[in-house]
Amino acid sequence: MRTVHSYDYATIRIVPCAERGEFTNAGVILHCSERAFLKSVVHVDEPRLLALWPDLDLDIIRQHLGAFPKICAGDPDAGPIARLSHKERFHWLVAPRSTTIQVSPVHSGMSDSPQATLDELFRRLVLAGKDHK
Repeated sequence: MRTVHSYDYATIRIVPCAERGEFTNAGVILHCSERAFLKSVVHVDEPRLLALWPDLDLDIIRQHLGAFPKICAGDPDAGPIARLSHKERFHWLVAPRSTTIQVSPVHSGMSDSPQATLDELFRRLVLAGKDHK
């Protein structure tokens, strides 16, 4: 019998112009405290971003998005936030922001495999409609 655990997740969004209310999904963060699981997967779809927002600084976007997986992993190079507990890191990452990189509201679910769930959410919410291998 498989054991299922609750998890929380949020979608990471690129919001170049908050006034226009437009965004594109660029990643997913998933936290399952019962499995001590906290991971994030990100993807920068450069052609799409530049088509929508030609003046966007992709180097800055890549740098800021790259911090999410490092903080989740507790990478020492990610600064003091990476030293917090899984739960504290998750809550810090999903806190509302009014910057170019924002996160969706937090959603919950049940899963027997947080990694498989993260992979599926990333495929469905970020890579949907894209030809990625």
